[in-house]
Amino acid sequence: MILPMPTKRHYNDVDDCAQHIAEWLGADLRVAAPLGLGKPHGLLNALYRLTQKDTRRSMRLYTALSLTRPKPKPGLEARFLDPFLERHFGADQVDPQYAVDQARDALPSNVEVHEFYLQSGALLHSGSAQRNYISQNYTHVARDLTLQDVNLLVQLVARREGPDGVCYSLSSNPDLTLDFLKRMEAAGKPRPLCVAVVHPDLPFIGGDAEVAEDYFDLELIPATSPQLFALPRLPVDLAEYALGLHASALVKDGGCLQIGIGALSDALVKALLLRQQDNTIWRRALVALDVDGSTHALASWVGGLTPFETGLYGASEMVMDGFMHLQRGGILKRRSWDNLALERASAAGRLNAETPGGHYLRGAFFLGTRELYDWLGSTEKADPDAIDMCAVSNVNQLYGDHQALAMLQRRGARFFNTCMMATLLGAATSDTLEGGEVVSGVGGQYNFVTMAHELVDGRSALLLRATRKVNGGIESNIRWSYGETTIPRHLRDLYITEYGVADLRGKSDGECIEAMLSISDARFLDALCAEAKSHGKLATDFVIPDAWRKHRPRYLRESLLPLQQRGLLPTFPFGSDFNAVEQRLLPALSWLKSSGSHWRGKLRLLRAALSPGPEAADESEALRRMGLHAPATLTDRVQRRLLQAALRR
Repeated sequence: MILPMPTKRHYNDVDDCAQHIAEWLGADLRVAAPLGLGKPHGLLNALYRLTQKDTRRSMRLYTALSLTRPKPKPGLEARFLDPFLERHFGADQVDPQYAVDQARDALPSNVEVHEFYLQSGALLHSGSAQRNYISQNYTHVARDLTLQDVNLLVQLVARREGPDGVCYSLSSNPDLTLDFLKRMEAAGKPRPLCVAVVHPDLPFIGGDAEVAEDYFDLELIPATSPQLFALPRLPVDLAEYALGLHASALVKDGGCLQIGIGALSDALVKALLLRQQDNTIWRRALVALDVDGSTHALASWVGGLTPFETGLYGASEMVMDGFMHLQRGGILKRRSWDNLALERASAAGRLNAETPGGHYLRGAFFLGTRELYDWLGSTEKADPDAIDMCAVSNVNQLYGDHQALAMLQRRGARFFNTCMMATLLGAATSDTLEGGEVVSGVGGQYNFVTMAHELVDGRSALLLRATRKVNGGIESNIRWSYGETTIPRHLRDLYITEYGVADLRGKSDGECIEAMLSISDARFLDALCAEAKSHGKLATDFVIPDAWRKHRPRYLRESLLPLQQRGLLPTFPFGSDFNAVEQRLLPALSWLKSSGSHWRGKLRLLRAALSPGPEAADESEALRRMGLHAPATLTDRVQRRLLQAALRR
């Protein structure tokens, strides 16, 4: 039970604030905290420490995507990553200690952490994380939280002081906070104690994300704040670029776009920019990749082959760097008003013939690079209506009083998400391994897939690599069957690999199997075809077309060589957080890691170490960066020799 609020409501000391919260709420803390960037790590760590020290206390945390810095393995990985991580994240970066302990299976018995979305792959081996994982659609989280008797909500916010007093912005995370507090009120349940933790660098976003001072019960402005957690920019390889090129032909001018995060999404964004800025080259690349013409056939009625004139409207649960690049590239520009935005713009005197109306990007949370955070802040100042951060219920579904407007906003919607594996019958596995181990979570993927089926001209496209490396070998990501399913086959729509697009909507099982075979790696076609025939799902006289036999990495390299030679497919399409020497080291270290994962590779490493070959360019600089220019121990000398072999390879 929450005790009456004392007169003191503003704090600068984190531990002092945590102590008072613990005293007011009693021994049992049931805490809700936003996913990702909006989690106030310092305050959560202070509450966690109090609970650790006193076994009479308990703490149950409901959250998602607890961001921690990578923990490199000892050896070459640590030599490379330790200096980079300190430079990128800053020496003052604070990890959520509960997440660090949970990864080690070392949470105290009086602490429980329940997450509905995990940092991808980070907690596969944590027993407590796997047992306490809550599988939920993103839009159901607020509903389910009302059953948990949450008595404390903590959130990182931006703060603004003006003529009308103080106001806050939920900034990166209006996603669940808005929905959760409304549901608590509707259910007649006590409102939890709400604590605003102010961060000076968090961009102030207006609109739905802006709340009055009395929205929060307590304000904590720490004396110092660590840098905002920023994701490093990822490399993109040729297979990912090929996939992005196929996907970019399915986007309709004047439509709506949703994209996730990761290298596949970066490849799609880069391909969309190429379609806009160098359409002739983009078309040539697509022709070279499209061996059976299926992508072009789909583009003629699902997407388009021309640059964007009307432009796109963005509606994505996660706002990431790709939207920033699309806006700068003149693609993200179709605007839409909603009633609340109209009211606020009118009150602020921003409605006139010269001012473009409405927003071109709607999201529920944002996470990305520091460049993204700066862009969001500067865009808000220059064009306050451009970006609408709002409740996840307004982004991930069509139900409610906003349905008619949402359907209009999302005309021509293309929802792009990634999955790990797909079956020949059209089911997808995106979050869980066959043994039940959770890799990440459902998140909003199911929401967007079902929404695509509800919209008259909406389409869901699931992106996946055709193969993956396993213990030195290659396995197909397109399977006959798999033990876990994220998207059931009755919701099958579009699948995209580096080898093309499979359109499964409204198709029979036999037609779906043929379509999925057409985007599979050629090395697995015969086995997949035989499996389908053995179950009576493919005609016995079906013959694999010769064009599909070209679906091999070599063909991708040959098809994309002209773009590579023009410098249009850089390893880091949007810049890199690694310096030139580190970028030189990356492929060498990747080769060492891959080779060391199986016995054949280890033999290859041994041969290379015994005969590394002539000295490579910039080798001495790379050795110095790794601290191996003057090896002092036998281990150092072995690591130096292996690294030299990899650099000279």
